[in-house]
Amino acid sequence: MIKKPETRRRHGVRAAITGVHGYLPDYVLSNAELAALVDTSDSWIVERTGIKERRILKGEGLGTSHMASAAVKGLLEKTDTSPADIDLLICATTTPDFVFPSTANLVCDMVGIRNVGSFDVQAACSGFLYALTVAAQFICTGQARKVVVVGADKMSSIIDYTDRATCVLFGDGAGAVMVEPAPGRHGIIDAIIRSDGAGMPFLHQKAGGSRMPPTAETVAKRLHYVHQEGAAVSKIAVAKMAEVAADLIKRNRLTAEKIDWLVPHQANRRIIDATAERMGVPLDRVMITIHKYGNTTAATIPLCLWDYESRLKPGDKLILAAFGGGFTWAGAYVTWCYSLAR
Repeated sequence: MIKKPETRRRHGVRAAITGVHGYLPDYVLSNAELAALVDTSDSWIVERTGIKERRILKGEGLGTSHMASAAVKGLLEKTDTSPADIDLLICATTTPDFVFPSTANLVCDMVGIRNVGSFDVQAACSGFLYALTVAAQFICTGQARKVVVVGADKMSSIIDYTDRATCVLFGDGAGAVMVEPAPGRHGIIDAIIRSDGAGMPFLHQKAGGSRMPPTAETVAKRLHYVHQEGAAVSKIAVAKMAEVAADLIKRNRLTAEKIDWLVPHQANRRIIDATAERMGVPLDRVMITIHKYGNTTAATIPLCLWDYESRLKPGDKLILAAFGGGFTWAGAYVTWCYSLAR
């Protein structure tokens, strides 16, 4: 049975994405450079992942907040918004600067946003869509007028660059969106968030939390890096991303032909292609950035929107879908509300 939509207008209000901006570090890590570190090659990486390069944040003491704050600053400038006008900031990240305070707190301080609610959302690669869904509720209930949602990750900080299975996949980056009451009938029409904790063994970070705090032994055993069982994750990711997209299409009385853009999490080109094929959406209507950015975890979907923003027009129907460690997965049906030339 298909449930009723979870994101609905209340009191005549619908939430909408009214601006998007991204940030990518300057340093480009190429496949050739990775081939000098592990037993791999450019052709091997491209064939299996579709990735040609990824961005890496370099510099002592620089964390996720530095990328997130740059994306948020750019968003505020682009939308001509004063920091004083923001009511709430939500940061989706798997690589916070600290256990506490939250990265959202740090970002607010760095961009001059004061005396508002701010918090982190941790749902791995689905984090941005989880945070976007939360933001929409604040708008729809009238508790906020302007909410910033930023997805950001410094994945290079938890990647083992001696592990060929994971080091070729991930990059660093940040993307931010402004969420406001919809200026018209378009906006965030529907959203779904899901999880299954039984997926933990297949994709997780073994040490560093309260279950296994950091020790000299955990560091020596390289337990603070991403652990992923690629084949199992890939199979489930395709199934769940396609499933959540299909649910959104069905319960909103759409068809694949009516979808202008599929915006999938950029985990692996094979996963993107398989998800699009299962949904029946041709690749010329799929946002793809993995070849140049890799998997930036919570940043992939907002970076896609930023990359394709100039091609979007009011009324375009977008299906956003993501899958992440834990397991988590999520989707959103959005009708775009503006053009870049506004």
